[in-house]
Formats: sequence, structure tokens, C-alpha cells
Amino acid sequence: MNLLNNSNAYFCPMARKITDKIVFNHIQVLDAGAKGVSVAKAPDGKIIFIPNVVPGDVVDVQTFKKRKAYYEGKAVKFHEFSEHRIEPICEHFGVCGGCKWQNMKYSQQLYYKQNEVKNHLQRIGKIELPEFEPILGSEKQFFYRNKMEFGFSNSRWLTEEEIGSTEDLVNRNALGFHIPKMWDKILDITKCHLQEDPSNAIRNEVREYANLHNLSFFNPRNHEGFLRTLMLRTASTGEIMVLIQFFEEHKENRELLLDYIYEKFPQITSLQYVINSKANDTLYDTNIKLYKGRDYILEEMEGLKFSINAKSFYQTNSDQAYELYKITRDFAGLTGNEIVYDLYTGTGTIAQFVSKKAKKVIGVESVPEAIIDAKANAERNNITNCEFYVGDMKVVFNENFIAQHGKPDVIITDPPRDGMHKDVIEQILKIEPEKIVYVSCNSATQARDLALMDEKYKVTRVRPVDMFPQTHHVENVVLLEKRK
Repeated sequence: MNLLNNSNAYFCPMARKITDKIVFNHIQVLDAGAKGVSVAKAPDGKIIFIPNVVPGDVVDVQTFKKRKAYYEGKAVKFHEFSEHRIEPICEHFGVCGGCKWQNMKYSQQLYYKQNEVKNHLQRIGKIELPEFEPILGSEKQFFYRNKMEFGFSNSRWLTEEEIGSTEDLVNRNALGFHIPKMWDKILDITKCHLQEDPSNAIRNEVREYANLHNLSFFNPRNHEGFLRTLMLRTASTGEIMVLIQFFEEHKENRELLLDYIYEKFPQITSLQYVINSKANDTLYDTNIKLYKGRDYILEEMEGLKFSINAKSFYQTNSDQAYELYKITRDFAGLTGNEIVYDLYTGTGTIAQFVSKKAKKVIGVESVPEAIIDAKANAERNNITNCEFYVGDMKVVFNENFIAQHGKPDVIITDPPRDGMHKDVIEQILKIEPEKIVYVSCNSATQARDLALMDEKYKVTRVRPVDMFPQTHHVENVVLLEKRK
């Protein structure tokens, strides 16, 4: 392993602002912790959080942050390498911050993800757990994402070699990812291993064209520049969406760039742009313009087709989304006679996926555009037993709503990371459906919600699903059945 010679592999951006330097020698890394960092213990008993190391490594640690209960540090010397360590394949590993577990065997990634779910449910939920079903790993460990967003910057993040160089750096333009904890710094990305080609080819071609034609890259501090962000969406059907966000309008330059991209990559299904001079990059309150093709791409699952537009939420790993939905449907155990409520339905993908095994499915979502998509998709798929309603869940999901649509036999809920609002949980406990299938991207808030329902519901099945290999993120599906 040529790990020590990789200048990026263990470089920590925060090291530039080191305070209270302390070096601990021969520290064994004990566990994988939150947010993708690993955990060790200092001689004084405090926890040390260390990025880019693997449980089992023995390292010297230099701290750059000291708190009452913990340190944050970086590995400055390796004495022993963990048996679970592997060589990262990405040249940007350790600086990018996107794939923090790329130096860990995939089997161990799954082990720590399953452990995290189990610990959260036991420690936070304090519930009696059934035997865990094994975490479902992803067949693809790289090139699995269907959506990527890149930022332009005229002041790119410099490597340690560039900082130490005496050469005058003329071109500071970058198209890539934000450096962790540094909102104004972009790492220029040569090759990303998260999205299938032509993702890398499109991004690199856009950068090359922009540099060749002296198009200005965005400066977030001064709030100026022409090119702001690039979003790429792909589908399992092979369709591709490209959206460029411009900070200001220069019609001639914009059209020349968009025409060049479309000519260079004729397989693009949807080419769109937006002029965004706001303080933030978010697209949800902007007016997106279609330039070539159509304003959506199609995703397919068991013969169902779902349109994905620039603002749509769709599970980022298409293959694993299919597996996640199959587990959800299996946990629900539908016979064709049930009324199902799909809370936080998004664009209605789960609702439509289970609909052929249900009597009726009612989807509720707070984002109006998502419900428009859900209705359009149901019509496209000739599904007549799904109804979709827009509104704040804690307001819409009330006695009148239930009286109008019928008491649910099964509730499927897939809330955002914050989990369900307590009023929604109270309403679920009032109507007492026979089963609840709780899908979560945050097992900590899921555990909190399960504890609130424990008096009336017993957790009978648990299955984590790995949607994001090389990261610490994990999805979890829980089945709750009404206590007799």
C-alpha cells in the first residue's frame, strides 16, 4: 500500500487553522463514528474524531480542535494499517470529502452501517428489537448516483503542492465540489466515481470550453461571474438531463455554450438552464428554462415510468431504490383489500409501486410540484387507485381527511431526515392502523419516533439498505404491527 506517499489521502483542510496542537502517539482507531469520521481514545480518556482512517489503524494524531469532551485531529503518521483498509481509487479522496469510507472494505462499511442502525434503535428508541435482517448491500459500489451537482469557482482549492510552489497560478478556475466546511472553496474534479459516464465527460468538456472561451466562473464572496452550477441527472433508461445555472445573463455566450454541449453530446435528453442572481444556489424558487429536448427524463421500475424534472426528488441510487421499494412492499404484506396511506409521498413513487397490491392508496406531500408530478405519473402509468393531496402533513392529516378517504389499514411513511412531527405521530396513534412501514434516511430520528409509538406498536421487522456506498449514510425500513 503506497498510502503514505499520497499527499491527498490524509490531508485535512482544517489543518490550516490548527489551534491547541497536541500530538498523541500510537493511538489505535477503535470504531467508525458519525458523519464518516472514525473514533479513538486519547490517553486522558477523551474521544478523538479522526477523518480518513479505518478502525484497526494505529496512528499518531495531531489535534486541531479541543473541546470539553473530545478532540478533533488528523493522522500524521501510520504505525499499523488495519486489515480492513484498502487503497482508495479516487485521486480526490481525502480532500473532496464525498466518499469518506472509500479506504474501507465494503463488507466493513456494511457492518458499521448495520451497527449504527441497531445502536440507534436500542439506545435512542429503547425498544425491544426482533432479530435483524442483514443489511442489503448495493451491487454497484461506484457509479451508482443518478444526480450530481457541481459548482463553478474562480478561486479553486489549492493542493499542498500548489501552495508550496513558486510558480504563478494563472488559472484558478474550478468545476467540482465544495470543500467540507468551506462554502466558498471548490475542489476541481477530474474524475468522480459516483455517476456513470458521460457525467465526467460532460463536466470536463464544459470546463474546457469555458476556459477556452474566457467565460467567467462564479465568485461567491464577491457575488459575481457568469457560470454558477452544473447539475447532471441520469436514469436507468439511459436518458440524461443537463442543467446549467448562470449567475447573470449573457445571451450570446449562453447559447454558444448550450449549443456546443448539445452538439458534443447528442444523447442528452433534456438540456435546461436558469438565470439565478439570488444569494443561494437552490433551484426550487427559480424559473427553469428548457433549451433543447424535453423538460424531464424518464425512470422505469417494474414497467412503471416516472418523470423526473429538474426540481423532482427521486432516490439518488436508482437500482437500490428498486430494492428499497420491494422491501417496503414486502413489509406491508398487502393482499389487495387494504387502504394504504403513503405519508411524505414525494412524487408518489412508493404509492404507485405498491398500488397494484392495494385497494386504494392515498399520498400526502407538502411540495405542490411533487404532487403535480405524482398525478402525472399515475396517469402515465394508468393507475386509477392512487390519489394525491398537497399540504403540510401535520395540518392535512386530520380527522376530517381520514373521514373523507377512509381509515388506513396500512401506513407507509418516508419522512425527511428530521423524522415525523409529533402531531403526525399522535394522529397515527389515534387511528391505529394495523401496520406501519417506516422508511427512514436517519435511523436516529426514526428511533425517536418508534419510541413514541412503542406503547401501541411492536417492531417486528428491521432491514437496513445501503443506498450510498463509500459513505456513512444508510437507509432503514421498519415494520410496526399493532400490539394485541
